Amino acid sequence: MSLSTNGFTLLEVMIAIAILAVTLTVLYGSQSQSLSLATEAKFNTTAAFLSALKLAELEGGVADLRDDEGDFEDYPGFHWKVEVREASFDEPEALQDLEQILEQVDLTISWTDSPFSHIITTYIHNEN
Repeated sequence: MSLSTNGFTLLEVMIAIAILAVTLTVLYGSQSQSLSLATEAKFNTTAAFLSALKLAELEGGVADLRDDEGDFEDYPGFHWKVEVREASFDEPEALQDLEQILEQVDLTISWTDSPFSHIITTYIHNEN
């Protein structure tokens, strides 16, 4: 009586499926991380551009230097918020003379339905 050795045993098939499952899990995880990083990079690039645009409007007098918020028309889903307050400097004393002519501006750029936000603090000359 001779036994045929053609084909795979059940154990060999189960090991092959286990190796395939581990490999696919790693590949899907790395693809998911890649998409998350690409989304974050897109936000960081766009937010830096939009914050420079909004600050140019504020510094150039196109937009009023006051607390305000709104959406960017050409960039759906992107929201901006401006908070203006009097500048205050604890030290050095030379900077304290600037408090009367500078306003501290906090600009926040956020993206709807995402955890990302871009915050910039700057000082703008107060014309008043």
